Amino acid sequence: MAYKIAVASTDGKVVNQHFGRAEKFYILEVNDENEFYYIEERENTASCIGGTHSDEGLALTVKRLSDCRYVLVSQIGPGAEYALNKKGVTAFAISHYVDEAVKKLIHFNSEIKIHKLN
Repeated sequence: MAYKIAVASTDGKVVNQHFGRAEKFYILEVNDENEFYYIEERENTASCIGGTHSDEGLALTVKRLSDCRYVLVSQIGPGAEYALNKKGVTAFAISHYVDEAVKKLIHFNSEIKIHKLN
């Protein structure tokens, strides 16, 4: 089944943004053959600015990404991770090239499916 991945990145090439500071997310879709491709860029208002956190901003970001199964970020706090999990979205903190990070996630997701079938 196809699914979406949101990537917190300044350039779409490297996972390099903290979840709360991300001003945009690149959205990728993984198809049934585990091929992935870019589908859109979503603008975002950072919910963590200068050490202060906006609960309203966090809620808006989580809503904006609620159609994604995974979020790749360089860092994420426990409150944001919890808010995403409540919507069925799993966050992974990984600083890597987007292509490599997504390949690792696809492999991880495939392993979960195999494990559930056994």
